[in-house]
Amino acid sequence: MSVATQIDLSRMNLVDPDSYVERIPFEWFDELRRDAPVIWHPEPAPNQGFWAVTRYDDLVAVHMDWQTFSSEKGAVALEELDDEQLAIRRSMLETDPPRHRELRNICNKRFSARGVGAYEDFIRDVARQVLDRALDQEEFDFVLQIAKELPIRFLCAIFTVPQEDAPMLIRWGDAMIGNQDPEFTSAVVDKVDTEEYRNLPFRSPIALEMFEYAHRQRDLRLEEPQDDVITALTVAQREGALTEHDYDNYFGLLMIAGNETTRHTISHGMQALIEHPDQMQMLRDDPSLTMNAVEEILRWATPVMHFRRTASRDTELRGQTIREGDKVVTWYTSANRDEAAFEDPYRFDITRKGAGNHVTFGPGGPHFCLGAHLAKLETKILLQELLPRLKSIELTGPVERMRSNFVNGIKHMPVRVELT
Repeated sequence: MSVATQIDLSRMNLVDPDSYVERIPFEWFDELRRDAPVIWHPEPAPNQGFWAVTRYDDLVAVHMDWQTFSSEKGAVALEELDDEQLAIRRSMLETDPPRHRELRNICNKRFSARGVGAYEDFIRDVARQVLDRALDQEEFDFVLQIAKELPIRFLCAIFTVPQEDAPMLIRWGDAMIGNQDPEFTSAVVDKVDTEEYRNLPFRSPIALEMFEYAHRQRDLRLEEPQDDVITALTVAQREGALTEHDYDNYFGLLMIAGNETTRHTISHGMQALIEHPDQMQMLRDDPSLTMNAVEEILRWATPVMHFRRTASRDTELRGQTIREGDKVVTWYTSANRDEAAFEDPYRFDITRKGAGNHVTFGPGGPHFCLGAHLAKLETKILLQELLPRLKSIELTGPVERMRSNFVNGIKHMPVRVELT
Protein backbone atom coordinates (compact mmCIF):
# COMPACT_ATOMS: atom_id res chain seq x y z
CA MET A 1 0.00 0.00 0.00
CA SER A 2 1.41 3.34 -1.03
CA VAL A 3 1.22 5.91 1.76
CA ALA A 4 1.04 9.63 1.12
CA THR A 5 3.41 11.65 3.29
CA GLN A 6 2.98 15.20 2.00
CA ILE A 7 1.75 16.59 5.33
CA ASP A 8 1.77 15.59 8.97
CA LEU A 9 -1.62 14.15 9.85
CA SER A 10 -0.84 14.03 13.56
CA ARG A 11 -2.44 17.51 13.81
CA MET A 12 -5.67 16.23 12.28
CA ASN A 13 -8.03 13.41 13.10
CA LEU A 14 -10.87 13.09 10.64
CA VAL A 15 -12.11 9.94 12.38
CA ASP A 16 -12.60 11.18 15.94
CA PRO A 17 -16.23 12.33 16.43
CA ASP A 18 -15.00 14.87 18.97
CA SER A 19 -13.28 16.71 16.11
CA TYR A 20 -16.70 17.91 14.97
CA VAL A 21 -18.49 18.73 18.23
CA GLU A 22 -17.62 22.42 18.33
CA ARG A 23 -17.53 22.96 14.57
CA ILE A 24 -16.30 21.37 11.36
CA PRO A 25 -12.52 21.90 11.19
CA PHE A 26 -12.62 23.41 7.72
CA GLU A 27 -9.02 24.56 7.99
CA TRP A 28 -7.94 20.90 7.94
CA PHE A 29 -9.82 20.30 4.72
CA ASP A 30 -8.44 23.52 3.20
CA GLU A 31 -4.91 22.27 3.88
CA LEU A 32 -5.64 18.79 2.58
CA ARG A 33 -7.17 20.09 -0.64
CA ARG A 34 -4.16 22.33 -1.18
CA ASP A 35 -1.29 20.06 -0.16
CA ALA A 36 -2.52 16.45 -0.04
CA PRO A 37 -5.85 16.02 -1.83
CA VAL A 38 -5.54 12.23 -1.73
CA ILE A 39 -3.83 11.05 1.44
CA TRP A 40 -3.72 7.89 3.51
CA HIS A 41 -5.44 8.44 6.86
CA PRO A 42 -4.80 5.91 9.65
CA GLU A 43 -7.57 4.58 11.89
CA PRO A 44 -7.69 2.86 15.25
CA ALA A 45 -7.91 -0.94 15.18
CA PRO A 46 -9.73 -2.95 14.04
CA ASN A 47 -10.09 -0.60 11.05
CA GLN A 48 -7.22 -0.44 8.58
CA GLY A 49 -7.29 3.19 7.48
CA PHE A 50 -8.49 4.91 4.30
CA TRP A 51 -7.65 7.26 1.47
CA ALA A 52 -9.12 10.70 2.23
CA VAL A 53 -10.31 12.43 -0.97
CA THR A 54 -11.05 16.12 -0.43
CA ARG A 55 -11.21 17.92 -3.78
CA TYR A 56 -14.47 18.44 -5.65
CA ASP A 57 -13.26 17.09 -9.00
CA ASP A 58 -11.78 13.98 -7.41
CA LEU A 59 -14.96 13.26 -5.46
CA VAL A 60 -16.94 13.47 -8.71
CA ALA A 61 -14.49 11.16 -10.46
CA VAL A 62 -14.67 8.55 -7.70
CA HIS A 63 -18.45 8.51 -7.51
CA MET A 64 -18.99 8.39 -11.26
CA ASP A 65 -16.62 5.41 -11.65
CA TRP A 66 -18.53 2.79 -9.67
CA GLN A 67 -16.73 -0.04 -11.49
CA THR A 68 -13.45 1.00 -9.86
CA PHE A 69 -14.79 2.51 -6.65
CA SER A 70 -17.45 0.10 -5.49
CA SER A 71 -20.27 0.54 -2.99
CA GLU A 72 -20.88 -3.20 -2.89
CA LYS A 73 -17.47 -4.48 -1.82
CA GLY A 74 -17.70 -2.77 1.56
CA ALA A 75 -19.86 -0.47 3.63
CA VAL A 76 -20.42 3.17 2.69
CA ALA A 77 -19.37 4.34 6.17
CA LEU A 78 -15.99 3.98 7.86
CA GLU A 79 -16.85 0.78 9.73
CA GLU A 80 -15.24 -2.27 8.13
CA LEU A 81 -17.67 -5.17 7.83
CA ASP A 82 -16.93 -8.85 7.32
CA ASP A 83 -18.83 -10.90 4.74
CA GLU A 84 -21.50 -11.95 7.23
CA GLN A 85 -22.17 -8.38 8.31
CA LEU A 86 -22.27 -7.17 4.73
CA ALA A 87 -24.80 -9.82 3.76
CA ILE A 88 -27.10 -8.96 6.68
CA ARG A 89 -26.70 -5.19 6.79
CA ARG A 90 -26.52 -4.41 3.06
CA SER A 91 -29.00 -1.71 2.01
CA MET A 92 -29.49 -0.10 -1.38
CA LEU A 93 -26.53 2.15 -0.55
CA GLU A 94 -24.18 -0.84 -0.44
CA THR A 95 -24.94 -2.07 -3.95
CA ASP A 96 -23.64 -1.39 -7.44
CA PRO A 97 -25.55 -1.64 -10.71
CA PRO A 98 -27.42 -3.66 -11.81
CA ARG A 99 -28.64 -4.61 -8.30
CA HIS A 100 -28.69 -0.98 -7.21
CA ARG A 101 -30.91 -0.07 -10.13
CA GLU A 102 -33.30 -2.94 -9.36
CA LEU A 103 -33.68 -1.81 -5.76
CA ARG A 104 -33.98 1.85 -6.65
CA ASN A 105 -36.73 1.18 -9.17
CA ILE A 106 -39.00 -0.19 -6.43
CA CYS A 107 -39.60 3.33 -5.08
CA ASN A 108 -38.02 5.59 -7.68
CA LYS A 109 -41.24 7.05 -9.11
CA ARG A 110 -42.55 7.90 -5.65
CA PHE A 111 -39.49 10.10 -5.00
CA SER A 112 -39.27 11.67 -8.46
CA ALA A 113 -39.97 15.39 -8.91
CA ARG A 114 -43.48 14.54 -10.12
CA GLY A 115 -44.01 11.97 -7.38
CA VAL A 116 -43.19 14.28 -4.48
CA GLY A 117 -44.72 17.28 -6.25
CA ALA A 118 -48.10 15.64 -5.88
CA TYR A 119 -47.71 16.10 -2.12
CA GLU A 120 -46.86 19.81 -2.24
CA ASP A 121 -50.19 21.00 -0.87
CA PHE A 122 -50.05 18.40 1.89
CA ILE A 123 -46.48 19.36 2.84
CA ARG A 124 -47.54 22.99 2.98
CA ASP A 125 -50.44 22.13 5.28
CA VAL A 126 -48.13 20.12 7.54
CA ALA A 127 -45.60 22.98 7.59
CA ARG A 128 -48.31 25.42 8.64
CA GLN A 129 -49.46 23.12 11.44
CA VAL A 130 -45.89 22.65 12.69
CA LEU A 131 -45.25 26.41 12.56
CA ASP A 132 -48.54 27.24 14.26
CA ARG A 133 -47.53 25.11 17.25
CA ALA A 134 -43.94 26.32 17.44
CA LEU A 135 -44.52 30.01 16.85
CA ASP A 136 -47.18 30.11 19.54
CA GLN A 137 -44.15 30.37 21.87
CA GLU A 138 -41.84 33.35 21.97
CA GLU A 139 -38.82 31.19 22.74
CA PHE A 140 -38.28 27.55 21.72
CA ASP A 141 -35.77 25.05 20.37
CA PHE A 142 -35.89 25.38 16.59
CA VAL A 143 -34.60 21.84 16.06
CA LEU A 144 -37.06 20.15 18.40
CA GLN A 145 -40.10 22.22 17.49
CA ILE A 146 -39.66 22.75 13.74
CA ALA A 147 -36.71 21.05 12.01
CA LYS A 148 -37.44 17.62 13.51
CA GLU A 149 -41.16 17.82 13.01
CA LEU A 150 -41.74 18.60 9.33
CA PRO A 151 -39.72 15.81 7.62
CA ILE A 152 -40.93 12.97 9.84
CA ARG A 153 -44.58 13.99 9.62
CA PHE A 154 -44.43 14.02 5.86
CA LEU A 155 -42.71 10.63 5.82
CA CYS A 156 -45.49 9.27 8.02
CA ALA A 157 -47.88 10.39 5.31
CA ILE A 158 -46.13 8.74 2.37
CA PHE A 159 -45.57 5.60 4.45
CA THR A 160 -49.23 5.74 5.57
CA VAL A 161 -48.34 5.20 9.21
CA PRO A 162 -50.05 7.04 12.09
CA GLN A 163 -48.88 10.59 12.72
CA GLU A 164 -48.81 9.78 16.43
CA ASP A 165 -45.91 7.42 15.68
CA ALA A 166 -43.72 10.37 14.66
CA PRO A 167 -42.03 10.93 18.08
CA MET A 168 -41.12 7.25 18.28
CA LEU A 169 -39.69 7.27 14.75
CA ILE A 170 -37.67 10.39 15.57
CA ARG A 171 -36.27 8.69 18.67
CA TRP A 172 -35.24 5.65 16.64
CA GLY A 173 -33.59 7.78 13.98
CA ASP A 174 -31.69 9.80 16.59
CA ALA A 175 -30.41 6.64 18.29
CA MET A 176 -29.21 5.09 15.03
CA ILE A 177 -27.76 8.08 13.17
CA GLY A 178 -26.55 9.51 16.49
CA ASN A 179 -24.74 6.30 17.45
CA GLN A 180 -21.65 8.31 18.47
CA ASP A 181 -23.55 10.74 20.69
CA PRO A 182 -24.39 9.80 24.31
CA GLU A 183 -27.41 12.12 24.28
CA PHE A 184 -29.09 9.81 21.79
CA THR A 185 -27.92 6.32 22.74
CA SER A 186 -26.26 4.35 25.51
CA ALA A 187 -24.64 2.12 22.85
CA VAL A 188 -22.08 4.75 21.79
CA VAL A 189 -20.02 2.85 19.26
CA ASP A 190 -16.60 4.25 20.14
CA LYS A 191 -17.21 4.30 23.91
CA VAL A 192 -18.76 0.93 24.79
CA ASP A 193 -18.62 -2.63 23.51
CA THR A 194 -21.27 -2.97 20.77
CA GLU A 195 -20.13 -6.33 19.40
CA GLU A 196 -23.44 -8.00 20.25
CA TYR A 197 -25.09 -5.55 17.84
CA ARG A 198 -22.54 -6.06 15.05
CA ASN A 199 -25.14 -7.32 12.57
CA LEU A 200 -27.54 -4.40 13.11
CA PRO A 201 -27.44 -1.10 11.19
CA PHE A 202 -25.21 1.43 12.96
CA ARG A 203 -24.59 -1.30 15.60
CA SER A 204 -27.75 0.01 17.21
CA PRO A 205 -30.07 -2.16 19.32
CA ILE A 206 -32.85 0.25 18.40
CA ALA A 207 -32.80 -1.30 14.92
CA LEU A 208 -34.63 -4.32 16.35
CA GLU A 209 -37.56 -2.13 17.41
CA MET A 210 -37.64 -0.52 13.99
CA PHE A 211 -37.62 -3.91 12.24
CA GLU A 212 -40.50 -5.15 14.38
CA TYR A 213 -42.45 -2.03 13.45
CA ALA A 214 -41.64 -2.57 9.78
CA HIS A 215 -42.92 -6.14 9.99
CA ARG A 216 -46.18 -5.04 11.61
CA GLN A 217 -46.71 -2.50 8.89
CA ARG A 218 -45.99 -5.12 6.23
CA ASP A 219 -48.57 -7.45 7.76
CA LEU A 220 -51.15 -4.66 7.61
CA ARG A 221 -50.38 -4.09 3.89
CA LEU A 222 -50.75 -7.80 3.16
CA GLU A 223 -54.24 -7.62 4.63
CA GLU A 224 -55.12 -4.27 3.10
CA PRO A 225 -52.75 -2.83 0.46
CA GLN A 226 -52.28 0.94 0.31
CA ASP A 227 -50.90 3.25 -2.35
CA ASP A 228 -47.74 3.84 -0.34
CA VAL A 229 -44.05 3.05 0.02
CA ILE A 230 -44.52 0.16 2.45
CA THR A 231 -46.91 -1.58 0.07
CA ALA A 232 -44.35 -1.19 -2.72
CA LEU A 233 -41.72 -2.84 -0.51
CA THR A 234 -44.18 -5.55 0.56
CA VAL A 235 -45.06 -6.40 -3.04
CA ALA A 236 -41.38 -6.47 -4.01
CA GLN A 237 -40.65 -8.94 -1.21
CA ARG A 238 -43.63 -11.12 -2.08
CA GLU A 239 -42.45 -11.24 -5.70
CA GLY A 240 -38.93 -12.25 -4.65
CA ALA A 241 -37.16 -8.97 -5.42
CA LEU A 242 -36.36 -8.40 -1.72
CA THR A 243 -35.21 -10.76 0.99
CA GLU A 244 -36.24 -10.28 4.61
CA HIS A 245 -32.97 -8.42 5.28
CA ASP A 246 -33.50 -6.33 2.13
CA TYR A 247 -36.96 -5.32 3.28
CA ASP A 248 -35.78 -4.37 6.77
CA ASN A 249 -32.82 -2.37 5.52
CA TYR A 250 -34.80 -0.63 2.78
CA PHE A 251 -37.48 0.42 5.27
CA GLY A 252 -34.85 1.74 7.67
CA LEU A 253 -32.96 3.60 4.98
CA LEU A 254 -36.03 5.46 3.76
CA MET A 255 -37.46 6.20 7.18
CA ILE A 256 -34.22 7.35 8.80
CA ALA A 257 -32.29 8.96 5.95
CA GLY A 258 -35.41 10.73 4.70
CA ASN A 259 -35.92 12.31 8.10
CA GLU A 260 -32.46 13.02 9.48
CA THR A 261 -30.75 14.68 6.53
CA THR A 262 -33.62 17.06 5.73
CA ARG A 263 -33.90 18.00 9.39
CA HIS A 264 -30.23 18.99 9.54
CA THR A 265 -30.49 20.90 6.26
CA ILE A 266 -33.35 22.95 7.67
CA SER A 267 -31.51 23.59 10.95
CA HIS A 268 -28.27 24.69 9.28
CA GLY A 269 -30.23 26.79 6.80
CA MET A 270 -31.99 28.71 9.55
CA GLN A 271 -28.76 29.19 11.49
CA ALA A 272 -27.12 30.57 8.34
CA LEU A 273 -29.99 32.99 7.74
CA ILE A 274 -29.93 34.15 11.38
CA GLU A 275 -26.18 34.74 11.20
CA HIS A 276 -26.48 36.49 7.81
CA PRO A 277 -29.47 38.84 8.31
CA ASP A 278 -28.78 40.60 5.01
CA GLN A 279 -29.44 37.31 3.22
CA MET A 280 -32.63 36.72 5.19
CA GLN A 281 -33.88 40.19 4.34
CA MET A 282 -32.98 39.70 0.69
CA LEU A 283 -35.01 36.49 0.64
CA ARG A 284 -37.96 38.20 2.31
CA ASP A 285 -37.82 41.01 -0.22
CA ASP A 286 -37.49 38.72 -3.23
CA PRO A 287 -39.20 35.32 -2.77
CA SER A 288 -38.17 34.39 -6.33
CA LEU A 289 -34.74 33.66 -4.83
CA THR A 290 -36.14 30.82 -2.73
CA MET A 291 -35.01 27.87 -4.87
CA ASN A 292 -31.51 29.31 -5.29
CA ALA A 293 -31.45 29.88 -1.53
CA VAL A 294 -32.38 26.22 -1.02
CA GLU A 295 -29.44 25.13 -3.20
CA GLU A 296 -27.05 27.40 -1.29
CA ILE A 297 -28.37 26.07 2.02
CA LEU A 298 -27.76 22.51 0.81
CA ARG A 299 -24.18 23.39 -0.15
CA TRP A 300 -23.64 25.22 3.13
CA ALA A 301 -25.18 22.52 5.32
CA THR A 302 -23.80 19.33 3.72
CA PRO A 303 -25.59 17.15 6.32
CA VAL A 304 -23.66 13.98 5.38
CA MET A 305 -19.96 14.75 5.67
CA HIS A 306 -18.54 11.80 3.77
CA PHE A 307 -19.26 8.57 1.94
CA ARG A 308 -16.90 5.68 1.51
CA ARG A 309 -16.14 3.47 -1.48
CA THR A 310 -13.89 0.42 -1.80
CA ALA A 311 -11.40 -0.01 -4.64
CA SER A 312 -12.34 -3.04 -6.74
CA ARG A 313 -8.97 -3.01 -8.53
CA ASP A 314 -5.61 -1.30 -8.38
CA THR A 315 -5.81 2.28 -9.61
CA GLU A 316 -4.22 5.70 -9.24
CA LEU A 317 -5.64 9.02 -8.09
CA ARG A 318 -3.64 12.26 -7.87
CA GLY A 319 -0.44 10.25 -8.14
CA GLN A 320 -1.33 7.94 -5.26
CA THR A 321 -1.43 4.19 -5.84
CA ILE A 322 -4.71 2.81 -4.51
CA ARG A 323 -4.77 -0.97 -4.11
CA GLU A 324 -7.70 -3.29 -4.57
CA GLY A 325 -9.60 -3.48 -1.27
CA ASP A 326 -8.48 -0.06 -0.01
CA LYS A 327 -11.13 2.20 1.52
CA VAL A 328 -11.60 5.48 -0.33
CA VAL A 329 -13.50 8.14 1.64
CA THR A 330 -14.82 11.16 -0.24
CA TRP A 331 -15.41 14.22 1.92
CA TYR A 332 -18.53 16.06 0.76
CA THR A 333 -18.05 18.71 3.42
CA SER A 334 -14.70 19.57 1.84
CA ALA A 335 -15.84 19.41 -1.78
CA ASN A 336 -18.68 21.84 -1.08
CA ARG A 337 -16.10 24.36 0.19
CA ASP A 338 -13.61 23.77 -2.63
CA GLU A 339 -12.46 27.14 -3.94
CA ALA A 340 -11.79 25.55 -7.34
CA ALA A 341 -15.50 24.73 -7.64
CA PHE A 342 -17.14 27.63 -5.78
CA GLU A 343 -15.99 31.23 -5.77
CA ASP A 344 -15.46 32.50 -2.23
CA PRO A 345 -16.88 29.24 -0.81
CA TYR A 346 -17.05 30.46 2.79
CA ARG A 347 -19.49 33.20 1.86
CA PHE A 348 -23.16 32.30 2.39
CA ASP A 349 -24.82 33.82 -0.68
CA ILE A 350 -28.40 32.99 -1.67
CA THR A 351 -27.77 34.61 -5.08
CA ARG A 352 -24.72 32.44 -5.77
CA LYS A 353 -24.40 31.38 -9.39
CA GLY A 354 -23.84 27.64 -9.61
CA ALA A 355 -25.05 26.95 -6.07
CA GLY A 356 -26.84 23.90 -7.44
CA ASN A 357 -23.51 22.35 -8.40
CA HIS A 358 -23.06 21.20 -4.81
CA VAL A 359 -22.49 17.50 -4.19
CA THR A 360 -24.73 17.25 -1.13
CA PHE A 361 -26.88 14.65 -2.91
CA GLY A 362 -23.88 13.16 -4.68
CA PRO A 363 -22.45 14.32 -8.00
CA GLY A 364 -24.84 12.27 -10.12
CA GLY A 365 -24.50 8.72 -11.35
CA PRO A 366 -26.32 5.68 -9.97
CA HIS A 367 -26.17 6.74 -6.32
CA PHE A 368 -27.60 10.24 -6.69
CA CYS A 369 -29.79 10.72 -3.61
CA LEU A 370 -33.25 9.20 -4.01
CA GLY A 371 -34.73 11.85 -1.72
CA ALA A 372 -33.19 14.92 -3.36
CA HIS A 373 -36.46 16.29 -4.78
CA LEU A 374 -38.25 15.72 -1.48
CA ALA A 375 -35.57 17.50 0.56
CA LYS A 376 -35.60 20.50 -1.76
CA LEU A 377 -39.38 20.73 -1.73
CA GLU A 378 -39.64 20.53 2.05
CA THR A 379 -36.92 23.14 2.56
CA LYS A 380 -38.50 25.47 -0.01
CA ILE A 381 -41.95 25.21 1.55
CA LEU A 382 -40.62 25.80 5.06
CA LEU A 383 -38.87 28.98 3.97
CA GLN A 384 -41.97 30.19 2.12
CA GLU A 385 -44.21 29.57 5.10
CA LEU A 386 -41.87 30.66 7.91
CA LEU A 387 -40.17 33.86 6.77
CA PRO A 388 -43.33 35.91 6.08
CA ARG A 389 -44.45 35.22 9.66
CA LEU A 390 -41.24 36.50 11.24
CA LYS A 391 -40.48 40.06 12.16
CA SER A 392 -37.28 38.81 13.75
CA ILE A 393 -35.57 35.62 14.91
CA GLU A 394 -32.42 35.41 17.01
CA LEU A 395 -30.38 32.83 18.85
CA THR A 396 -30.79 32.85 22.63
CA GLY A 397 -28.07 30.34 23.49
CA PRO A 398 -25.36 28.13 22.04
CA VAL A 399 -26.09 25.93 19.05
CA GLU A 400 -25.33 22.35 20.10
CA ARG A 401 -23.91 20.01 17.48
CA MET A 402 -24.19 16.26 17.22
CA ARG A 403 -21.12 14.23 18.17
CA SER A 404 -20.52 12.47 14.86
CA ASN A 405 -17.85 12.03 12.22
CA PHE A 406 -20.55 11.19 9.65
CA VAL A 407 -23.52 13.52 10.12
CA ASN A 408 -23.17 17.30 10.28
CA GLY A 409 -26.07 17.63 12.66
CA ILE A 410 -27.48 20.23 15.01
CA LYS A 411 -29.13 18.88 18.17
CA HIS A 412 -30.38 22.07 19.78
CA MET A 413 -30.82 25.66 18.59
CA PRO A 414 -32.67 27.93 21.04
CA VAL A 415 -34.30 30.90 19.37
CA ARG A 416 -36.52 33.88 20.18
CA VAL A 417 -39.03 35.06 17.60
CA GLU A 418 -41.11 38.16 17.07
CA LEU A 419 -43.97 37.70 14.65
CA THR A 420 -45.17 40.13 12.03
